[in-house]
Formats: sequence, C-alpha cells, structure tokens
Amino acid sequence: MNDKHTLDLVVITGMSGAGKTVAMQCFEDMGYFCVDNLPPSLFPKLWEVVQQAGTIKKMALVIDIRAEVFFQEFEGMIATAKNDNRVETSIMFLDASDEELVARYKENRRNHPMAMDGLISEGITKERDYLKEIRAQATTIIDTTRLSSKALKARIMDEFDVKDMMNFHIEVESFGFKYGAPIDADVLMDVRFLPNPYYIPELRPLTGQDAPVYDYVMSFEETQTFYEKFKSLLDFVIPGYEKEGKKSVTIAIGCTGGQHRSVALTERIGHVLEEEGYPTNITHRDKEKSRESVTKS
Repeated sequence: MNDKHTLDLVVITGMSGAGKTVAMQCFEDMGYFCVDNLPPSLFPKLWEVVQQAGTIKKMALVIDIRAEVFFQEFEGMIATAKNDNRVETSIMFLDASDEELVARYKENRRNHPMAMDGLISEGITKERDYLKEIRAQATTIIDTTRLSSKALKARIMDEFDVKDMMNFHIEVESFGFKYGAPIDADVLMDVRFLPNPYYIPELRPLTGQDAPVYDYVMSFEETQTFYEKFKSLLDFVIPGYEKEGKKSVTIAIGCTGGQHRSVALTERIGHVLEEEGYPTNITHRDKEKSRESVTKS
C-alpha cells in the first residue's frame, strides 16, 4: 500500500437505540466501506487487510461498547488508528434522551442488551456509565432524540461535508420472467400483455433495440396507452423517491424472454428520462440469453 494513502476512518458508536444502524446505512450511501459490530480487538487485522487491498479510501465501523473489556480494546484501537499517519480518524457518538430510548425499545418490543432480565431504564443507565469516557473523546456528537431517520442522514451528510455524493439517478432494466424477476426493483412492470414480435419469423432473432422490432412494438394502440399511463405513474413516484432521500431508483420492465417487448419499452422510457435530465443507466439483463436460444433453435 502506498505510504501516502490516507484512510478516512469513522467510528460510529453511542447509545443502543440511538440510530447507529441508520447512520451506517447513510455512510454506505456515501460510499464508505462499512463494518457492523466489529470487536475492537479485530481492528489491527482489518487494517492489515485494508492496507493490502489498497483500494479502500473511506471506512466506517459501528462498534457497541457494552462491557469494560470492550472499552479497553476500543481505547487500544483508537490509539492504533490515531498513531498511524495514513489514517484520519473521527469518532461519531449518537445519543438520545433516556425517555426517548425507553420509548423506542418499547415500540420495537426489544430488550435492552444490558438489561435482558431487568428494566430498560436500568440497562440505559448502565450503558451510559460505560460510554461516558468514549463520549468525551467523540469528535462529533449527535442527539437523535427529535430526529427522524431522514433528518439524521441529512445531519450526517452535513457534518461530513459530502461534496462528491452521487446525485440521484435511475436504473432502467429489461428482463425476462422466464429467468426470474429482479429482486432489487423499486418499480416492476409486466408487459407480456402486449403483442409479441417473437411470433413474427423475421423479427424473432432481433431485439427491441433493432428498429423493426421497436417499431412493431410501438405500432399498437395498447402500447401507446400503456406507455402514457406508465410514464404518468413514473412522473408521480420518481420525485417522491427523490424527496424521501433515495439516491437511486430501479425500474424493471419484463416480458417473457426479455428480448423484444421489454427491451423496446426500456429503451423508450430510459431515453425519455435522460432527456428530462435524470442521470439514467439503461441495461438489458436477458436480451442475449433469449437471442442465443432463438438462434440455436
């Protein structure tokens, strides 16, 4: 690893129930390599792996300090990181009022990790005592008592001055139901009801990216009606996703084999979204799979 390489290390800790999971998700969205519930004693080994990889520039570690031995290991981990001039270390401590933490645990019907057989309030008091010295070392303290998840993410982005954050973007993907629907789709649409070019011999080996197939699919009144209604739906939901803080939306359009109808509609919708100013990536997951099977038959 190059000696000039600097690792931006953020250690996320704090009270149980104060929002560490939300914080980690935020750092993942910001491009950090994240590790949840890392025992501090394993940090030297992790740091060794990071050095060997040489490609990780930003890392966030979520660490729960629930025992005195963990506190001692934590101190050693922080000392190791701060003594290495290749590591820039920040400690973010998440806190909330006792009343709010009790309310969150009751709402989720979970036991506090330090009060498995006792009162939630007793566990919170014990945990605060363990964490008071860590809190004193924190470079950033965020009180989440009155923060929603969205507000917490905004606060973290503001605290860490995110300037290179990827803008909101859209993934538009065609697929074939015969190969299974994508599991990561935010919006999934089935266009198998449209006339199928597969049954036109001269169109069968082509795809929805070829003009004859594209024009065939678009020539039907039901296609135009579908497109207008689906585009109207997207015009409504996409700004909502963006407003809620999502950084990307995946739109999946499927037909039987993912070669003709879905490809044509994905091309049309994807390019229109591009023209409207959305950073858009168009992919065709199964186009070649179906084409190869058609060619072989």
